[in-house]
Amino acid sequence: MIDHVSVRVRDFDKAKQFYQAALAPLGYQLLMEYPPYAAGFGVPHKPDFWIGATPAGEAVGATTHVAIAAPDRATVDAFHRAAIAAGGKDNGEPGPRPQYHPGYYGAFVLDPDGNNIEAVCHTP
Repeated sequence: MIDHVSVRVRDFDKAKQFYQAALAPLGYQLLMEYPPYAAGFGVPHKPDFWIGATPAGEAVGATTHVAIAAPDRATVDAFHRAAIAAGGKDNGEPGPRPQYHPGYYGAFVLDPDGNNIEAVCHTP
């Protein structure tokens, strides 16, 4: 199951205003924000669509971020091992990410095209 998706944007503030208006009819709200770099939209209380400011020198759309929900932390660890063994590049070892929320546990791998694929568990 897809947990969340992130897209890169050139103008963070303009994109944030756009998505607040465009997603409102779908019941989405701005639920989390890490200005001026990231904002998460969703239905309360789960942001599942994120925008992120494009780093200087990087093209918009250069990479995509997809997070897949894992049932437990052991599965996140197994995903990371399997993805690395299959030729992925580590982009964040398995571990807690308390900056997102206290129960967040994730691992990140870049696929052969540079897309950031994550496995995430939201429970301790």
